[in-house]
Amino acid sequence: MRLINILENGQEHAGVVFGDKVLTISSINKYIGEETWSNTVFELILGGEIEALNNWLQENRYEYLLEHVDGVKELSEIKAGPLYRRPRKIWGIGLNYVDHASDLSEKAPSTEPASFMKPDTTIIGPHDTIEIPLQSERTTGEAELGIIIGKECKNVSEEEAPSVIAGFTTIIDMTAEDILQKNPRYLTRSKSFDTFFSIGSQLVMPDEVNDVHHLNVSTIINGELHRKNVVSNMTFLPWELVSFHSKVMTLLPGDIISTGTPGAVVIRDGDVIECHIDGFEPLRNTVKDLKV
Repeated sequence: MRLINILENGQEHAGVVFGDKVLTISSINKYIGEETWSNTVFELILGGEIEALNNWLQENRYEYLLEHVDGVKELSEIKAGPLYRRPRKIWGIGLNYVDHASDLSEKAPSTEPASFMKPDTTIIGPHDTIEIPLQSERTTGEAELGIIIGKECKNVSEEEAPSVIAGFTTIIDMTAEDILQKNPRYLTRSKSFDTFFSIGSQLVMPDEVNDVHHLNVSTIINGELHRKNVVSNMTFLPWELVSFHSKVMTLLPGDIISTGTPGAVVIRDGDVIECHIDGFEPLRNTVKDLKV
């Protein structure tokens, strides 16, 4: 199952993606005759409803629902926003691919993940504008695979980790690289400017991903491939990241772990940067330099 956050008439509400069609949660509730399911992606995650919704959809057959439920939309006609805007926590992972460490002339961490946190005020969605701040002359964009936590958890093992996630999404993370290079202690500031965290509109559940370790993640700039790598080449793999961070603090539904980039690219005014992941809807953003 795939969920999408739809922007419509100034409101945001959830839908379920079936190929090139989208069925809104509100239309499903109307078909059932009661408010069975929450109407936003974040509320569905917080309420632990996603697995039950997925089971209900399978029991009622997608094809039948598309024919009999009013409110089917074309995916191509939908204006989509970020999955949600107010997660309790956003964890980022620095230099998780060895190749990316070479971009910054740094040694990749090998003993523990190089974690950092970002505020939710950095969040934007598909086709929103990334703003290069006045304080930075060199800002980079980085395509990443995002993990969405689905259940409150603490001290989970790597083996348990798949059972506590809601799914995956596309992410473009930004860094004011020149600020970071002044001093590594400036990492939080370099990562925390408004618009510095773009989240895809779709939540892809694990049943849509054969093996997360086989996914290719690509950073695309102005239609050209900048860097591509496979998740299995991460120093710290997804389930290890979930387990590790659950031992630092309690993870809550909706928390995001952005797993690191295969390569950062310098972004400039007028650029278009994209995150491509096998089988996922591409995430695309334009760039505006506030100094121009």
